[in-house]
Amino acid sequence: MEFLLLGPLSVRLNAREVYVSAPRQRVVLATLLLNVNHVVSVDRIAGYVWDGSPPPSAAATIRTYVMRLRQVLGEQASARIITRAPGYLIALGEDESDLGRFTAHRHRAAAHADVGNMEDSCAELTEALAGWRDEPLVNVPSQTLRDVEGRYLQELRLQTTELRFDAELALGRHAELVPELWRLVRENPLREALVGKLMLALFRSGRQSESLALYQRTRDLLVEQLGAEPGADLREVQRRILSADDRPDERTGRGRPARQTASVTRPAPPAARPWHSALRPKPAQLPAVPPELTARDEPLERLRRVLTATGLPTGSVGTAVVTGRGGTGKSALALHAAHALRESFPDGQLYAGLGGRKRPLAAAEVLNRFLAALGVPRGDIPADENEREVLYRSLTAGNRLLVLLDDADSTAQIRPLVPGSGGSRLLVTSRRRLTDLEGAHTVALPPLDERESLELLGRLVGPARVEAEPQAARTVVAMCAGLPLALRIAGARQLDRPHWSLGDLAQRLTDAPHLLDALRIGDLDVRPSLDAGHTELPRRAANGVDPAAVFTALGAANAAHTSRGRVAAMLNCSEESAEDALDTLVEAHLLHPPVAGRYRLDALLQAYARERAQEHESFRHQNVFQATGTTGPRAV
Repeated sequence: MEFLLLGPLSVRLNAREVYVSAPRQRVVLATLLLNVNHVVSVDRIAGYVWDGSPPPSAAATIRTYVMRLRQVLGEQASARIITRAPGYLIALGEDESDLGRFTAHRHRAAAHADVGNMEDSCAELTEALAGWRDEPLVNVPSQTLRDVEGRYLQELRLQTTELRFDAELALGRHAELVPELWRLVRENPLREALVGKLMLALFRSGRQSESLALYQRTRDLLVEQLGAEPGADLREVQRRILSADDRPDERTGRGRPARQTASVTRPAPPAARPWHSALRPKPAQLPAVPPELTARDEPLERLRRVLTATGLPTGSVGTAVVTGRGGTGKSALALHAAHALRESFPDGQLYAGLGGRKRPLAAAEVLNRFLAALGVPRGDIPADENEREVLYRSLTAGNRLLVLLDDADSTAQIRPLVPGSGGSRLLVTSRRRLTDLEGAHTVALPPLDERESLELLGRLVGPARVEAEPQAARTVVAMCAGLPLALRIAGARQLDRPHWSLGDLAQRLTDAPHLLDALRIGDLDVRPSLDAGHTELPRRAANGVDPAAVFTALGAANAAHTSRGRVAAMLNCSEESAEDALDTLVEAHLLHPPVAGRYRLDALLQAYARERAQEHESFRHQNVFQATGTTGPRAV
């Protein structure tokens, strides 16, 4: 019996390959196989089966899927799927799955490398990679599972390949590696570890000029696409080549051995784990940097100061929180800062998108991914969440790692992911200010002003168009309310219709019956961030005043401004209660803070408030603000 995961999912029973035809049963089986001998909760399985949106009947349906899966697998194999609260586990030995054998080979390779036996280490890594058949999870219909676990497996495969390259270079096989390294570098041109290995292989094969030319091409590509210089490791490879400091031994053909922290002749301690060895990978998980930032130099510099500050209190971790309204570019700013500071974090960069309020990702799941990225085999990751946290802090303590947590929902979601002290830094983005996160420095990101918005629009559609139609350009940026996301959507619509003038675009945005529908293209959409703010509003009214009802009333009146006195008169409540409700809307980014006692709604907030009012039956046929005696519909 053999479960195959490193390629299309299947099962071999007595040399016969069994294919699970039901798509959702394959998702269940894949989830269990990726967590062999560990209980996977029904909620987590359901999240993968229905891509994060399980129905109310998910638990009962999962039980049916497991029952049918057992029937398909037959008596011998189905007995390995065990029901255990709060879900299920699959019990397998090391040799009963290709992933188990792969992990075992990596363990043995690390043990050989720890004592300097690179020949056997290389053989184990080669054997580990031979078990891969194709892209993993290719026949598992769960985008969430492929995004989380499929990427993990692909990264693990590439890291193992890099370890094999290191072993082969140490054994003097540089010339033989060049063709394979060229292929992988073409597929991963920004992966500096691969580039560095190819540079060494070329140099040791007598091709110094090609090696240095490769460095220059890679540097140009990094600067062009990421706005960043090569990291310290790649620059060190270049330095060694320029100084001829890495020529192979004339007798053995081998290059200089890698630096060792201990004598290679000393045997590893019996209790040592392979993932505590020098083979532990350096994660590089940052997504590609978005387009160039506009008018964000000052917050970028503040982040740089926080993340590179020295002299922190003992035991603390430098933390920065980028906060602001949805669409202001919090993630873009954080990624620019992270890429620009990669050199300051030589032990790697960890990244996780936490899903915000709509789909918050549990810290326990993120810990699984982070520990795996730090080289801990899945089978060695503790089942207990507290033990995972302890192991995570132990592995990160004393290192210089950058941990980027994007779109956090709460401080409770973040605390288990704070790295160990001693040089690591934490960078968080969130709609919330997270004032209860100890020692965090907050960088609030406001919308762009008119000048900055016009500059961004010019970069998107061309400055000549903006200069030719200045009034239309001002109308476009006003309708976008200073949000970079909205401006990018507007610019994309303009570029998608090259026959449109900026005046045409401005008219369409101004006259659109639903402005938010007009500011949507492809997978770019401003409405989800507004929905997130509205969802955050308290369900129960504070002091008798419901903030959601106030917002709906503002939409019914098509209000652009209001005050606590007008809301108090409208709802027949105290001004203090009205102010509490209005301030709650400000905290949810559904209202601008008061200036001289007046709260403001920009064009996007007005459009969203109108939508909420139209959906609310009680506001469809009456204007609740009429009782206040106001004469204009836009100032209530």
